[in-house]
Amino acid sequence: MSTKNLIFTVLLIFVPISILAHYVFHWGALVQFSLACLAILPLAAWMGTATEELAVVVGPSMGGLLNATFGNAAELIIALVALNAGLVDVVKASLTGSIIGNLLLVMGLAMFLGGLRYKEQSFQPVLARVNASAMNLAVVALLLPTAVNYTSSGIEEPVVQQLSIAVAIVLILVYVLTLLFSMKTHSYLYDVGVAELEGGEPGDLGSPEQHGGHKPNPKIWTAVLLGATTFIAIESEILVGSLEEATAVLGLTQLFTGVILLPIIGNAAENAAAVVVAMKNKMDLSVSVAVGASMQVALFVAPVLVLVGWFTGKPMDLDFNPFEVVAVAVAVFIANSISSDGKSNWLEGTLLLATYVILGIAFFFHPVIEGIG
Repeated sequence: MSTKNLIFTVLLIFVPISILAHYVFHWGALVQFSLACLAILPLAAWMGTATEELAVVVGPSMGGLLNATFGNAAELIIALVALNAGLVDVVKASLTGSIIGNLLLVMGLAMFLGGLRYKEQSFQPVLARVNASAMNLAVVALLLPTAVNYTSSGIEEPVVQQLSIAVAIVLILVYVLTLLFSMKTHSYLYDVGVAELEGGEPGDLGSPEQHGGHKPNPKIWTAVLLGATTFIAIESEILVGSLEEATAVLGLTQLFTGVILLPIIGNAAENAAAVVVAMKNKMDLSVSVAVGASMQVALFVAPVLVLVGWFTGKPMDLDFNPFEVVAVAVAVFIANSISSDGKSNWLEGTLLLATYVILGIAFFFHPVIEGIG
């Protein structure tokens, strides 16, 4: 077992501790919030591992669909629980944070640490251009409802909601087409990343060596997937229930918590994987993981939350805080400009990380507005 997997296995101890702290001992909100964060980290990692194992069983096409569906499952569950609790602004902030976090923090760390070991790393510029176009669409999708609201006098909430639903449907259709592109019509562009994933490392969960040449047991990994999903839902309830009081104790706004803290918690395992493969000089795979996660949030997770909110009577629209839209646009712009040539080095990674830090500082000092904090 690799060091990363060992760490996530040890962290599972926080799952029962967190549940006991909430349901039995009724410890303070800050303690419950912290324990829930620590518990979600390994659960999200095991959910990702189970998804990858089941993908081996069902084959490349269905496996790709399975990975695409559950790639951001932990984050989606947290967002659904927050949406059900009426914390719409926290949900929007977490979506913003996921996009900028994957593009700047994850890809920045990957390029920086990979660049320290290798003078220059390369990845397919064709994929970079395709991903850049998809992310540009995401910026447009976030910008237009916000622009309509801020440039129209007296526009009513139901109108913004209807606009968001229409945009959400378009984004989901685009997401389906990106799956068709990557898994069917242009799958050869992604063959490098698939080959690297199948190769694995001795001792890593999901590697051929781990299975002894045999396919994983689907019953076991289905149980792991269902178990991890169930406990993530429980921990998300604890986290969201203690969020407001915990952030007040820490002196943080819910905007900062949603943009910075929650995305890191929900995506820690996937983020670690992107950095590890970059340090093995597999930048193609690393960039695909980082940018692919951002695309999934923008084209799938956000639209799904809008539609779920509509069906459940918990209105969620795409009218974001203007500063959030600016942050996403900045992240997409610098990520696209740096990745456009298909090459990376440690300095480019530093630039991405510096941008993330600057945006994080700006969100920390962003004044509390109505509905936030």
